[in-house]
Amino acid sequence: MASGKTATTVSAVPPPHAAIHRAVLAIPRGCVASYGEVAARAGLPGRARLVGRVLAAAGEAARLPWHRVLRANGQLAFPPDSAAFREQKRRLAAEGVILRGTRVDLGRHGWQCNLDAELWAP
Repeated sequence: MASGKTATTVSAVPPPHAAIHRAVLAIPRGCVASYGEVAARAGLPGRARLVGRVLAAAGEAARLPWHRVLRANGQLAFPPDSAAFREQKRRLAAEGVILRGTRVDLGRHGWQCNLDAELWAP
C-alpha cells in the first residue's frame, strides 16, 4: 500500500473495533443489519457512527461483508449515483437481497433482533 499501511486482522485492531468486526462477520448471507444493530451486538450501544468509521477504515483487506450494513430504515448509506452504492447493491443482489429503490425490506432481509426467534426457530 502506498501509505505504508499493512492489512490488519481482527486481533490487530482495538477491542471495540474487533467487536464490530466480529458482529459484521456474524451477519448471515442474504441478511442485513443497521449500523446501530451492529453496534449493539458488538456491546457498543449508541455507537452506530463508530461502526461506519470502522467499516470505512477496515478496507478490502479485512474481508468484512460491509455491504450487509445499512441505515436503520433499510436504506443504503451511499448516494444513489455513487460507485459505492452500485457496489453495495450488486453485492446484496448476489446474495438474493432485493432493493426497492434505495431500501431493503427489513421485514424480509433484516437480521433477527429477537434472540428467542434465532435460537428456537425451525
